[in-house]
Amino acid sequence: MTYSSSDPSTVRSIRQRVLLDAWLRALRKPNPLPALIDFDPEADIEELADMMGFDVEGKDDAVRFRITQEGARLAEAYGDEHVAPEQRTNRYLDDVIGPDRYAGIVSCYRECVARRRPIYSIATLQDADGKDVSYERLLLPFGASSAVEHIVGSYKAISIEGGFKATNLLGVRPMAAPKRLVNAVIDREPARRPAGVRPSDDIVMVEADAGSASPHQTFTSLA
Repeated sequence: MTYSSSDPSTVRSIRQRVLLDAWLRALRKPNPLPALIDFDPEADIEELADMMGFDVEGKDDAVRFRITQEGARLAEAYGDEHVAPEQRTNRYLDDVIGPDRYAGIVSCYRECVARRRPIYSIATLQDADGKDVSYERLLLPFGASSAVEHIVGSYKAISIEGGFKATNLLGVRPMAAPKRLVNAVIDREPARRPAGVRPSDDIVMVEADAGSASPHQTFTSLA
């Protein structure tokens, strides 16, 4: 799968742009990666509901992603809301979502590890009622050396058709096979914004409210 070279303006969600800006601030050149301890996303409990954290284990085709934090809305989308919060971590992503779904998304994670840069993608899928939903994924790599050791992910789902069913949205269903619209690696400098244009003016997508976050989640669990 081909990933196009892009600058931060390709990211549509305001909140994901905030996270990407925090990643760029944490990057200390000439280091190829920021350290997770330097990452200050200013994320609140509500935002953490749409985020996941991973430890990266192994390399190349054998690399695996061990979940260190799973947001409440992500658990709902994967059909994991019945799993106790304390049991949602220390599991591997491929085990949680199954081989069919994993095969469709693993390239994003492997690309993040290989490029050592943020990866952004947009896919379209359908909810249980057949409504079209756009699903935006932003993956941010971290490491103390030249190798990616951690990934922080942000996931946003919206629909131009209004409200949609978030429960099991990402479950494996033949009718809901996602179609990838955007595959981007954020490896270019930010585009210059014309004078008089506010940062919010170039955001074209509005996030949907899919529920509230659980109070037990904290960002420190991403470490």
